[in-house]
Amino acid sequence: MKKLFLIIGAPGSGKTTDAELIAEQNSAITHYSTGDMLRAEVATKSALGLEIDSYISKGLIVPIEVAIKTITNAIKNAPTDIIIIDGYPRSMEQLNALDEYLHVDSSLELASVIEVRVSEETARDRVLGRNRGADDNSEVFDSRMKVYTEPLADIQAFYKAKNLLHVISGEGTIETIVSEMGSFINSKM
Repeated sequence: MKKLFLIIGAPGSGKTTDAELIAEQNSAITHYSTGDMLRAEVATKSALGLEIDSYISKGLIVPIEVAIKTITNAIKNAPTDIIIIDGYPRSMEQLNALDEYLHVDSSLELASVIEVRVSEETARDRVLGRNRGADDNSEVFDSRMKVYTEPLADIQAFYKAKNLLHVISGEGTIETIVSEMGSFINSKM
């Protein structure tokens, strides 16, 4: 049975970097970033990519039917039995769609949801210092933060009630965060 770890956190929390490093250190783990997968589709300049870009560039959530298809395809095609996905879910709609999928696919266990928690000031400093394009726009950042924080309490409560939510601080060094996150994931493997 495959085990799935979801990494959630505000834009600028560093969750993608942390998850990438953990996967690099352990060949038994496959890591996917929802954002990177969606941006890869945008880079193809396909009709779907242009549609995705119209949401991402405004800091909006990509429609659930696109996001859940991306996630489930990644899970099915993962070359390992331990999978980390970061950046999902960001809304109750996404959460419910993924939860429904997990109930249907009995070959997959949601092992834990790890929230990397940072202050808004830290998130803002990190995002606006990336020089990555549209994401560096303060207005876009504010929109992305609002999209993330509005449903956060409900998402936390959902996973906490299932004893699946594990919170770590993202304010420390990358080495400290990766060590803590990696140790927790290894304990669940």
